[in-house]
This record gives sequence, C-alpha cells and structure tokens, in this order.
Amino acid sequence: MKTREINISYTEYENMDQLSSADRELAEAAIKAMSGAYTPYSHFNVGAAVRLSTGEIVTGANQENIAFPSGLCAERTAMFHAGAARPDAAMEEIAIAASQNGRICASPATPCGACRQVMAEYQGKSGRPMSILLVGGEKIWKFSRVDDILPLIFDSLK
Repeated sequence: MKTREINISYTEYENMDQLSSADRELAEAAIKAMSGAYTPYSHFNVGAAVRLSTGEIVTGANQENIAFPSGLCAERTAMFHAGAARPDAAMEEIAIAASQNGRICASPATPCGACRQVMAEYQGKSGRPMSILLVGGEKIWKFSRVDDILPLIFDSLK
C-alpha cells in the first residue's frame, strides 16, 4: 500500500489591476457576460468568457429553468458555443465571475463538476493546457490547467 498526495498550485491576485492586460480583458468579459444570465429563481448570475487560439473571446451566462435541472451553467454555455461556432480553435483560457443579487461575490465562484469535466474534454481535444481564471470581488484565482481543479480527470474511454 502507498499513500499518494495530489498537490495543486495557483496564483491569487488581490484585484484586477494585478492581472496581465489579456487576463484583465477576459475577466472583464466574464463580468459583462453576467448581464446575460437568466436567474429568476436563484438570483445567482454567472458569466464566463473563453479565449480561443484565434484571439476571439466567446461568452456565456447561466440559464435557469423552472423545470430543474433543465438550465445550463455559464461555463458550458460559453464552451459549447465556442465549440460549435469555432470547432477548429483551441480554448486557451476561461474566466468565470459570479454575482448574487446584483453584487459580485467576494470570493471566486468555482465551477461545478460537470463544467470541470467539459473543460477537461476541450483541454484534451486541443492537446494543450487551458488556464482558468476565477474572478471574485476581493480575490482572483488563476490555475494554469484544468488538471489543477479536476486532478482525476475522467478519461477512461480514450
């Protein structure tokens, strides 16, 4: 028997001014994307912005439905749109921001398991890491690859 350990590292920023200009642009796009959320039940708006290898930014917002779980998370909305509209472009980075009742959440909102697995699929498809930027009002976390937020990626069918 062996005990193993999984370590992850990430960078924490105190505010948007500490981000590179490219990361700030993506974070701002995710914040803006929150305005497209349809959240009459939770009032928890999430915006996501994906930067493609072409330099284009594709956004999405969460969409709720009274027939739960018929809604969809912002991350998957953005990634599925990018995958359908630009199937040959790699997804290089995704930024995610969330607000509750009109105020950006102090701590970053983290993606659900389904969204993490979809990120892993697109990262695998591209053959290169996809970085993740989680934007909160009081701190911002940057992960260099999906493996850092989903260390045991399901890939048994490959």
